[in-house]
Amino acid sequence: MAINQQKAQQIWQTVCSIPKGKVASYGQIADLAGLPGRARMVGKALGYAPEDMNVPWFRVLRSNGQLAFPSGSESAEKQKGLLQEEGVVVLNNRVKLKQFGWQPELTELLSLKY
Repeated sequence: MAINQQKAQQIWQTVCSIPKGKVASYGQIADLAGLPGRARMVGKALGYAPEDMNVPWFRVLRSNGQLAFPSGSESAEKQKGLLQEEGVVVLNNRVKLKQFGWQPELTELLSLKY
């Protein structure tokens, strides 16, 4: 699947809005970026994010709070470490969304400009 540059920008900007110590799901990011039902596109766009943009890809998880990568993999360990540095508790490759899930305020949503 090719990804449109404008849609990728929307996704990157939305992910950059997730505050430190909070996480969001791929589906939530798709919805907030104005791309409902495009959770897979979010994952794809994060893979193409330019290094110098510093998109906090590690704050995006599966809808059940699970890390996106297989348990024990190098990528999962990196994601887990980055989340823990921000105070997010990761147990059994999973984060409690009720505790660490990002629930943006209306003002935050209004500041997302595409």
